[in-house]
Amino acid sequence: MTRPSAMVHRAQIPRGLLVLYALPSLMTSVAALPMALFVPAFYADELGLPLAAVGATIAASRVLDVITDPLIGGLSDRIHTRWGRRKPWMLLGTPLFVVAVWQVFVPAEAASLGHLLFWAALLYLGFTMIDLPHKAWGAELSTDYDERSRITSIREALSTAGQVALLGFLVVLSVQGLTAGAEQLRGMAWVLVLGLPVLVAVALLRVPEGPPERTERVHLGFIEGLRILARNPAFGRMIGCVLLFVSGIAIQGTLHRLVLADVMGDESLFPWMIFIENLATLAAVPAWLWLSVRIGKHRALVAAALWLAVLSLPLALLRAGDAVQLLVLIAIRGSSFASILFLANSIAADVIDVDSLSSGRQRSGLYFAAWGMTIKLSLALGVLLGTALPAAFGYDPSADVTPPAVQARLMLIYGVVPAVMMAAGALFLIRFPITRERHAEVRAALDGRDDEALSGQTSDAERNL
Repeated sequence: MTRPSAMVHRAQIPRGLLVLYALPSLMTSVAALPMALFVPAFYADELGLPLAAVGATIAASRVLDVITDPLIGGLSDRIHTRWGRRKPWMLLGTPLFVVAVWQVFVPAEAASLGHLLFWAALLYLGFTMIDLPHKAWGAELSTDYDERSRITSIREALSTAGQVALLGFLVVLSVQGLTAGAEQLRGMAWVLVLGLPVLVAVALLRVPEGPPERTERVHLGFIEGLRILARNPAFGRMIGCVLLFVSGIAIQGTLHRLVLADVMGDESLFPWMIFIENLATLAAVPAWLWLSVRIGKHRALVAAALWLAVLSLPLALLRAGDAVQLLVLIAIRGSSFASILFLANSIAADVIDVDSLSSGRQRSGLYFAAWGMTIKLSLALGVLLGTALPAAFGYDPSADVTPPAVQARLMLIYGVVPAVMMAAGALFLIRFPITRERHAEVRAALDGRDDEALSGQTSDAERNL
C-alpha cells in the first residue's frame, strides 16, 4: 500500500510555491549580513567603543541561544495548533525581531556596550523564533534527497537575492555621498521594519505547512533527546564542519570594511565589494545545485569549502593599491557562499531522517535548534576572532595611520586563518555516511513503517464499524 502523503512528498513542488515559502529569507538575511559586516565597525569606529569589546559583546549576546534554541525547537515539535506547528512561532517572532533591529541598527549617540548586548540578544531571539521553525518547515516539505537540495537552494538564493538588493540600495546611497555607517544602517533598518512583516504574512497565508509524519508516540525527555543527538555521528560531523565553515566566513566578513579603510585606503568601495560578492554567489547557485546532483551533496560541499579556502590565501598578499584585485578575488571566492549554506541545510534534513528512524519521532525542531545554535555561535565566534585577533596583534581601527607591519598581520588574519578553518572543516566530510543510497534506505524504512501504521489505523476503524 502506498501512502498518499509519501507520493506528495516525492513529487516536485511547484517553484512558485517554494518561492512563497522562502520569502521571509529575503529579509532575515538582510539582518544577518550587517551584524557581521556593518555593526562591529560602526560601534567601534563611529561610536568610539573598543573593537575587541564590541566583538565580545556581540558574541556574549548569543549566550541566550543556548536556552532559547532547544526550547523553541522542542516546543515547535510538540505543540500542535490549528495553524500548524511552525507558523505560530514565526508570527510571534516578527514584531520582536523588527523592534530589536531598530535598536541595534539605529542606536543613540551615547549607546553603550550594555545597550548593544541587550538588544542584540533580543534580536537573535526574534531571529530564532522566525528562522528555526522556517527551516524545520522547509525540511518537512519533502523527504526526497535531491528535492530537499532544491528547496534549500531556493531559500538560500532568495536570501542572497535579498542581500544583493540591499547592497544595491547601499551602492545607490554611496553614489549619492551617503557612506557613513550610521546612514547605511538606518536605511537597512527601515527596509527590515517595513518589509519583513509583509513577507512573513504572505508565506504563512499562502503555503500549507502539512501534517507531521506518523511516528511512534515515544515521549523522550530533553536529556534523552540530547543523547540520541550525540549518538547520531553524521549530525556530529555536520556540526563540526559548519562550526569551522561559518566561523571562517564570518572572520572575513567582519574585516572587509576595516581592510578597505586601513589597508586599501578606500572605504567607499565596501558596498560595491559586498554587492559583487553576493551577486556572484547568487549566479553560481544553479551550478552548485547541478554538482550536488552529480556527485552527492557532501562531496559538493567539500568542493565549495576548498574553493573558498584556496582563493582566500592570496588575500594575505594584497596591500594598498590592490583594491581591484581584492574585489575580483572576493567575487570569485564568494561564488561558493550560498552553496555552503544550502547544501549544509539540505544534508542536515537528511540526517534528521536517521534520527526519526531510530527514535520513532519526527524531531525536526529540536535538531534545527541545535543546528541553528551552532550556526549562530559560529557567527559569534567568527566576529569574536575577527575583532580579537587583529586587536591582539596591534591593530586599532580608530588610529589615524595603520603601520605597514600591522597591515601585514591584519591581512594574514584576513586571508590565511579562514582558509585553514575551511580546509579543516572539510575533513569532517571525508567518507560521510549519509549518501543518496543510504538516505533512500532510511526513507524506505520510514515510509514502510508509516504504511503499517496507516494500515493498522484502517483495520481498527473497520473493526469499530
